[in-house]
Amino acid sequence: MSARSWIPFGLGEKDKPRHYREMARAVLDNRGNLPYAWRILRDGVCDGCSLGPYGLRDNVIPGVHLCTTRLKLLRLNTMSALDPRHLEDADAAAALGEEALRGLGRLSHPMVRERGDRGFRVASWDEALDRIAERLAGVPGERMGFYATSRGLTNETYYAFQKAARLAGSNHVDLCSRMCHAATVSGLSETLGVGAPTCSLSDLIGTDLVILLGTDIANNQPVTTKYLHYARERGARILVVNPYREPGLERYWVPSVAKSALFGTVLMDDFFQVHVGGDIAFLSGVLKRLYEIGGVDEAWLAERASGVDEHRAHLEALDWTALELSSGLSRADMDRFARSYAAAKSAVFVYSMGLTQHRFGVDNVKAVVNLALARGMLGRPKTGIMPIRGHSGVQGGGECGVDPHKLPGGVAIGSEGQAQVERAWGHSIPREPGWRIPQLMEAAHRGEIDLLYSLGGNLLDTLPDREFVREAISRVPVRVHQDLVVNPAALLPGELVVLLPAQTRYEQRGGGTTTNTERRIRFTPEIAGHPQLGEARPEWEIPGQVISRLRPERADALAWADGAAIRREMAQLMPTYAGVETLREKGDWIQWGGDRLFRDGFPAMPEGRARCSVIPLPETRLPEGQFYLTTRRGKQFNAMVYGQSDPLTGAGRDQVFMNEGDARALGLGEGSRVRLRSEVGRLDGTVRLSAVKPRSLQVFWPEGNVLIPRRYDPVSGEPDYGACVLVEPL
Repeated sequence: MSARSWIPFGLGEKDKPRHYREMARAVLDNRGNLPYAWRILRDGVCDGCSLGPYGLRDNVIPGVHLCTTRLKLLRLNTMSALDPRHLEDADAAAALGEEALRGLGRLSHPMVRERGDRGFRVASWDEALDRIAERLAGVPGERMGFYATSRGLTNETYYAFQKAARLAGSNHVDLCSRMCHAATVSGLSETLGVGAPTCSLSDLIGTDLVILLGTDIANNQPVTTKYLHYARERGARILVVNPYREPGLERYWVPSVAKSALFGTVLMDDFFQVHVGGDIAFLSGVLKRLYEIGGVDEAWLAERASGVDEHRAHLEALDWTALELSSGLSRADMDRFARSYAAAKSAVFVYSMGLTQHRFGVDNVKAVVNLALARGMLGRPKTGIMPIRGHSGVQGGGECGVDPHKLPGGVAIGSEGQAQVERAWGHSIPREPGWRIPQLMEAAHRGEIDLLYSLGGNLLDTLPDREFVREAISRVPVRVHQDLVVNPAALLPGELVVLLPAQTRYEQRGGGTTTNTERRIRFTPEIAGHPQLGEARPEWEIPGQVISRLRPERADALAWADGAAIRREMAQLMPTYAGVETLREKGDWIQWGGDRLFRDGFPAMPEGRARCSVIPLPETRLPEGQFYLTTRRGKQFNAMVYGQSDPLTGAGRDQVFMNEGDARALGLGEGSRVRLRSEVGRLDGTVRLSAVKPRSLQVFWPEGNVLIPRRYDPVSGEPDYGACVLVEPL
């Protein structure tokens, strides 16, 4: 860190977040409805990342909690209606790009486009619903697919959406978490019995050790940096395991903490630069060394875990040379990490998509579990595993049943528990598990899907192999895009494409709830002050109206008066959400499972014991002359890009992060133009010399999806967002 980093407010730093500038920009962006914007910030649960402050506060530390991500998203809630004339030429609208298209305004009326139409025309709700029902008359449920995003959606919306899909006769209903934390749900469920974070965010403050693996929280969950600031003040050390030395973790300026705002906070005490995909080898080496130095809690393992002997034998048989080659780190590095961990009385493990978005993502998660189990870092204060989520609603989406294999409350499709759900709903449900979104796209490409209902989301830009996805979506005869705004996927052609305008979470009658990354379910009231935007309807109401028109004999099960009615139904079918029906005022919340899971063991596991996993080292060998490419985020929220330059790195969105030695070997330097080629596509970009691991590259997502082949974790179905690429100078 350069000396100039100590200049107040980081004024000498070229690449750093400009929080106060962003705040001023948010005021300008929302100047047409500032009183309403303020009420959202003051009274609503954040619709940004998964930390989910209520109003300007949370349950971790006192003081104001507000990040630029939330401020950027605020405009979606205050903007005026889109002029329908902008969509009269769909190709021209698509050429604007996602950011400009979103800036046109909110959808305010249903719109319809049929084969041969140049673009969309405004329609009444009755016409739009009738056109959908007419085109799908006689179509069986197994030829219908349903997909939900997590941006701003409530638990009530998720519950209503999956129920509508099931009553239409389809279990092909999936969530955007398939692309980010599906591996987490599978990996934690198989080893601990619960596929959710095990501790609370408050456990970060007061723990001895915070271990960050495959995550850049400064860019993606900036409020977390405030927690880490106070964690370090309480004596925590922060270890970072990542292929890239993220600048935001070296120093971050927390604007609401005077000391940090002036001089920044160091968020990294030690750094372990693994190969891409080298985490299993590294963590296995750490565990192997932990056993050798007597750093394992043998008594705790004997009482609480199974598979210990098999796991230890596996570790002992691993060759150090193989571990070093696979991890990209030395035996000494693994020893240093192991000794830091052995000296800690408490530790919290925080990871994200750097671990999950691999073809062996579930095994990566199990490797983290193995490390936590080795020293009993579960069920005690200031310990736990925190797979940090990127969206405010994504934790609750899966729990409310937006999953092709599970009903609300985690009831498996086809299990005995399904009968209870059918009795409550008064109708039968298909008993075969549905397709996950990757399988659904494959089926759409084959012409086996007649309806694709997207509840928000932009599959065109978020799934790997963009051209394949474009073809798949365009081959679906009937598409319904329910959203606040228009995105590029909605502009692809079809026999019938219908846009349905939704209200935000803050406009919906009866309010709504969201579940954050620590399992805390918070209530957001309906916030008065926004004028009725055309004919937009509550997010939770629309799916029921669509399916009721299609399956009128089941309409009785899809009619709710308000959000409170849905919460009462949820409470009956979802034991973990007991109490959700009592949430009705600003600030109300419950936390399912309590502040910490596994206080008394692992009741959902056989014999009440967690499972240590034997994990083979994955094959990560690169073909000669190629690089391993992964994707990164910056100045964006999911696929919603808010700028062409990432303030934490200074990189433009066309830049290719490359190791200086690799660039020199290819005769390249800062600013050199290159073409990246993979088995499915190509991408032109500009070299940015960066502290990435040799023979690895990073490009921004979603732009980099054109290079990513369709390859998935076999257990969770999560895509592997990596690719082997060739680099060609231009």
